[in-house]
Amino acid sequence: MNGIEKRGNASSCDDMPETVLHSLPDTGEASYLLRLYVSGMTPNSLRAIRNLRLICAEHLEGRHHLEIIDIYQQPHLAREQQIVAVPTLIKELPLPVRRLIGDMSQTERILNGLDIRPAKVTP
Repeated sequence: MNGIEKRGNASSCDDMPETVLHSLPDTGEASYLLRLYVSGMTPNSLRAIRNLRLICAEHLEGRHHLEIIDIYQQPHLAREQQIVAVPTLIKELPLPVRRLIGDMSQTERILNGLDIRPAKVTP
């Protein structure tokens, strides 16, 4: 399942990793749980969503779950995670947890932060 979920009225993220991991196929590669915190539908938030979806489609096909959390609709989730700037991407799984801030447009930086090695292109 390539889950892309927009969080609206959910109350907590605490039990998500185990539930989500069971729904991802066992490909022998690490499955990723990503949470992108955005502030409404601002241009910067929309750019981050678009860029991250492209990165996931290209590098994590079939082995990721992406949640998009609007801090205006879910301010308690932002407080729980101590989000101080948006857009912020939190890689919950695989460990270690990582945080990346910005519009996700620097693909190399994002891949590095997620510990993803880009596939080698053969000419």
